[in-house]
Amino acid sequence: MADIVSKETRSRMMAQVRNKNTKPEMRVRRALHAAGFRFRLHRRDLAGRPDVVLPKYRTAVFVHGCFWHGHDCPRGKRPSSNAAFWAAKIETNIARDLAAVERLSAAGWRVETIWECDLEEKTRTLIARLNSVARTP
Repeated sequence: MADIVSKETRSRMMAQVRNKNTKPEMRVRRALHAAGFRFRLHRRDLAGRPDVVLPKYRTAVFVHGCFWHGHDCPRGKRPSSNAAFWAAKIETNIARDLAAVERLSAAGWRVETIWECDLEEKTRTLIARLNSVARTP
């Protein structure tokens, strides 16, 4: 099936897709800050440039969009048009994500992944986990 917009229009639309400071990421950051946690953003020296880094707790948090990172949920449904392109792109993203998690874990970091579809529940779980770590002497 052909795209319903021109290549130039599609290119302009795709250029508008952000990779930092997305709405789900901002919600996680607001919740962490409200709970009293301080963090750093997009640290370039860490594998995969985690969205949120809590150095005090050696925790890296990735906030993934279900579509872009291939989550198995309704929001992660792949397009039927240009299927080969999207399959390759999303599989590459998944492989990159796994490599980043492995490298961070090997370096002694706790890695949390919060999916867009589980945003509220996973954020609460993360805050509870960090609180329990904070209370441990």
